[in-house]
Amino acid sequence: MSVPDVAVVILNFNGKAFLEKFLPGVLQHSVDHKIYVADNASTDDSVAFLRAHFPQVNIILNTENSGYAKGYNTALKKIKADYYVLLNSDVEVTSNWIEPVISLMHNDKKIAACQPKLLDFNTKELFEYAGASGGFIDTYGYPFCRGRIFNSLEKDNNQYNNATEVFWATGACLFVNAKAFWQVDGLDDDYFAHMEEIDLCWRLKNVGYSVYVQPASVIYHVGGGTLNKLSSRKTFLNFRNNLITLTKNHNPSFLFVKIFYRMVLDGIAAFKFLLAAQPNHFWAVIRAHFAYYYLLPQTLSKRKKLKQQAGFKFNASFIYTGNIVFDHFLKGKKKFSELEKENFLS
Repeated sequence: MSVPDVAVVILNFNGKAFLEKFLPGVLQHSVDHKIYVADNASTDDSVAFLRAHFPQVNIILNTENSGYAKGYNTALKKIKADYYVLLNSDVEVTSNWIEPVISLMHNDKKIAACQPKLLDFNTKELFEYAGASGGFIDTYGYPFCRGRIFNSLEKDNNQYNNATEVFWATGACLFVNAKAFWQVDGLDDDYFAHMEEIDLCWRLKNVGYSVYVQPASVIYHVGGGTLNKLSSRKTFLNFRNNLITLTKNHNPSFLFVKIFYRMVLDGIAAFKFLLAAQPNHFWAVIRAHFAYYYLLPQTLSKRKKLKQQAGFKFNASFIYTGNIVFDHFLKGKKKFSELEKENFLS
């Protein structure tokens, strides 16, 4: 079997401090692979720093800060490889972090996307919010992970160390088959950031691919390197893009009933922000809903185009049929292992 060509691609925007801290480790533990930094028109001295200190790194200069989705699409069009590794700049990798994932994917061509196990850089015994040990969604589109439900982070006791199929793989460190990536037209440029990896994974599933986690590979993620966790902009993007993802990719059965129900739950979340003296986040949810309505004709057009792809079939496998909001906040389920296995679609 031929050795696959792997390109590690770090998207950067004003992230000199992260590059200085984490890029040496990426180079140390990725010696057999090409390393790229795609710069999203940084206004700090990131590019000059790279040229001075890391001449072995390939630099791609994007002309604007177009976010995660379009930024990566623009850069990846310039890279020839069998597999892309979309790696956040705020990630500490470990030895042998690439090979277990690529081996898994290369031995099963149906696996189009995969992630390693994500642990928290600042509290290394905890899973990290952005992906933990593989992602899922519930029937209303709310994302959660093996090792993280909403803000409840589990301690890593090797309880989720098996390589297994999941619903989505994290964008913090996303291994993706390049051919499959372009088969579904890459990331959705209009997302800017947040939820774009879930949308991509769902589109890949809808044309017959699968998504996996390979915990034999371990990385440590800082999180919030692009948009702070307290940013109302982050709240806006998460709420808007979640609704768009559900509308684009869900099968037609009860879709708009679920959208209506989501709107109600989002409204409750908005008023919780208001009661918590966070008016910026309240308005972010309201603006997200109006943006969703405004983009609905475009979203339905994208849905129609997706359905025309060869081999397309709405794929609901590994969706959790319960309501994760109800299970977590009312029934007190804090751990992934507490969710009933029979509630995950096969």
